[in-house]
Amino acid sequence: MRRRKTPRPPPAPLIIRGVTDLPLTGGCACGAVRYEITEPLLSASYCHCTRCQRRTGTAASAQARVKPGSLTWTQGRENIGAWTPEGGFSKAFCKSCGGQLYSCDPEDPDTTIGIRLGTFDGDPGIRPQKRNHVASAVSWEPIPDDGLPRFDAGG
Repeated sequence: MRRRKTPRPPPAPLIIRGVTDLPLTGGCACGAVRYEITEPLLSASYCHCTRCQRRTGTAASAQARVKPGSLTWTQGRENIGAWTPEGGFSKAFCKSCGGQLYSCDPEDPDTTIGIRLGTFDGDPGIRPQKRNHVASAVSWEPIPDDGLPRFDAGG
């Protein structure tokens, strides 16, 4: 077995205190959809599943779980479209620019929202703490050796 020459870096702290003021704000690429989050985010992760790869056009999707009741659509709620794959979470996007906004459990959409980290205006005050669905990871971009826990499926 090959041993590492240097130790893995410790994972980033889950919550970055003092970095972010509430409310958190963000939106889509064209600005038609805007939101505000009034409570700190609960958790964050990377997803390497094939659906996220195809939805984003990237190797992984970064998202954060929102505390139920803390998300308000401040502009363009009527401009949000969604696709719900069989057996999967609904994927919401801006109908104008196609910008990915969030995913949610179609059976419980108000309590299982995962907002895309790339939609925040500033630092969301949280860092991904795990990597899910690494068994589906793409071959053309190796998963970084960042010390985050890895799960073959959801974690």
